[in-house]
Amino acid sequence: QVQLVESGGELVQAGGSLRLSCAASGRAFGTFTMGWFRQAPGKEREFVASISWTGLTTYYADSVKGRFTISRDNAKNTVYLQMASLKPEDTAVYYCAARRSSAPTMDVSRYDYWGQGTQVTVSS
Repeated sequence: QVQLVESGGELVQAGGSLRLSCAASGRAFGTFTMGWFRQAPGKEREFVASISWTGLTTYYADSVKGRFTISRDNAKNTVYLQMASLKPEDTAVYYCAARRSSAPTMDVSRYDYWGQGTQVTVSS
């Protein structure tokens, strides 16, 4: 079993930056693909970014490409999402997810474990 705990969400002005963190329990963290998703009110949960267990392969949603960076520190069992040039449309609850596979994917249904989410609000 893996438990994920997100942190770092807060209210920020448009154009600002935030770094989200996701701390994972369990010794198998280094073998999991990790992902970040987000869900805005009234909308479905959507893919933001994913990273392979080595950290060498990353994928991004087109809407965040060039602004967000996903990274991981396997020694600390932590994955990060560095967000820059934030826009009001980035406002959402951000979720960390883990997948028992070495292949990153954008498919929300292929992730096995989820955190409780952290709120990011971008004011205009």
